[in-house]
Amino acid sequence: MGVMESIISKAKSCKKRIVLPESNDDRTLKAAEIVMREGIADIILLGKKEEIYKNAAGLDIAAATIIEPEGSDKFDLYVDQLVELRKHKGMTPDKARELIKNPLYYGSMMVKLGDADGMVAGAVHSTPDVWRPVLQIIKTMPGISVASSCFLIEVPDCPYGENGVFIYADCGLNPNPTAQELAAIAVSAARTAKVLVGMEPRIAMLSFSTKGSAEHESVDKVREATRIAKEMMPDLLIDGELQVDAALDVEVAKKKCPGSPVGGRANVLIFPDLNAGNIAYKLTQRLAKAMALGPLSQGLAKPVNDLSRGCSAEDIVNVVAITAVEAQQQ
Repeated sequence: MGVMESIISKAKSCKKRIVLPESNDDRTLKAAEIVMREGIADIILLGKKEEIYKNAAGLDIAAATIIEPEGSDKFDLYVDQLVELRKHKGMTPDKARELIKNPLYYGSMMVKLGDADGMVAGAVHSTPDVWRPVLQIIKTMPGISVASSCFLIEVPDCPYGENGVFIYADCGLNPNPTAQELAAIAVSAARTAKVLVGMEPRIAMLSFSTKGSAEHESVDKVREATRIAKEMMPDLLIDGELQVDAALDVEVAKKKCPGSPVGGRANVLIFPDLNAGNIAYKLTQRLAKAMALGPLSQGLAKPVNDLSRGCSAEDIVNVVAITAVEAQQQ
């Protein structure tokens, strides 16, 4: 069974309620039909019922819960909650009422208050538009200083990692994380590896240096991030700084980092910045013909995932399944 099939099977084992705020999108409606037909999750669609049924002509979405934000019985509660959450930023009831009319804000509040277990959006909206309400309302997990993203990578016929399965982070959100932020990304990625793939994370903090083979301020950052991550979670199997060959290949690790707890066996790769992470996942995807699923959100207090605007209905189904599995761990 491939990693995505395994995730879908997990999602079916304990169905969660996933809100899809972009009900005006054909791919989203098609994905909703598939998710409900396959029993992957229960679906909540936000928007006007008439318009949703018109756009969904020919699709079976009868099992979906449809909520029109402005006319809902939770509207005033959500407005009050948003004022409370953002009053230190000057939020007023009038501003909050306008924002809660926006399905992305309404959906975020549903997840925050437990009226939905997770949210998937981004087929229509840009990443900043999706993340803004999420970071304002849902925020990060306790002890995690920064939200981040990762890719779930599956490389065919690959002896490295977890039989070719890896978590790459951060490949989509933080351009130049500090040492503290990089440590938080590593801790979040370890959790993603356990929750989504069920694998014991072995984390390599990557650099162009292995254990002092080079000196540079960017190397110092990776070393410091490794130290902080160990303090945050003393039981983590983590090491750095490591070059990627020392992280993946046992024979290279014997020469470059003998005694390393993860050398030659890493399945979670933490990149020093967004340049490295983004380039690496795209190279892996193209040259190794790998499945690269993401960017997936991590470090949030509740599960929300952002889609690419170029996504297919099948991509949305997969991300709903991932979000549902993440919600099972809450």
